[in-house]
Amino acid sequence: MSSPSKRREMDVMKLMMSDYNVETINDGLNEFNVKFHGPKESLYEGGVWKIRVELPDAYPFKSPSIGFVNKIFHPNVDELSGSVCLDVINQSWSPMFDLLNIFEVFLPQLLLYPNPSDPLNGDAASLMMKDRKQYDQKVKEYCERYAKKEDTTKSAADKETDDEDDITDEDTGSSDDEIAGHADP
Repeated sequence: MSSPSKRREMDVMKLMMSDYNVETINDGLNEFNVKFHGPKESLYEGGVWKIRVELPDAYPFKSPSIGFVNKIFHPNVDELSGSVCLDVINQSWSPMFDLLNIFEVFLPQLLLYPNPSDPLNGDAASLMMKDRKQYDQKVKEYCERYAKKEDTTKSAADKETDDEDDITDEDTGSSDDEIAGHADP
């Protein structure tokens, strides 16, 4: 490769030519969303997520920023921001990896083999370690509620309205889960 920009173009084009639905943001190749399906034979099978990808100027020498746009219940994904805790992206990234590796290997492995000992979502990690059956049920509930194909096409405002309508104190198990800054009704 003669330059990082050519590599960026090639990697994004490879992703577009594969079975992934890629939606560019601001008509550039630095930011885009990718429709990602949960891996077969996993708790996440049947779920569809919109993954936000931001490529730094130094890509592929610097790792991309990856985040789930619609909600997912997973120990290594921050429930509010969608940020992903994945060593291969955050710490051991190499220019030998490309965007297809993220969607064909890294994210499926993350969903198949969660690591509750290094959590971004402490509630998911704790539930996974204490009550695996209840954890599995909650993952499936989140898939049903937030990870349907139509959820990948909703705007942020639509999702906020849905979240307020759908989640009750009984769903979360506690009224202490309120987001700071929201007034009590």
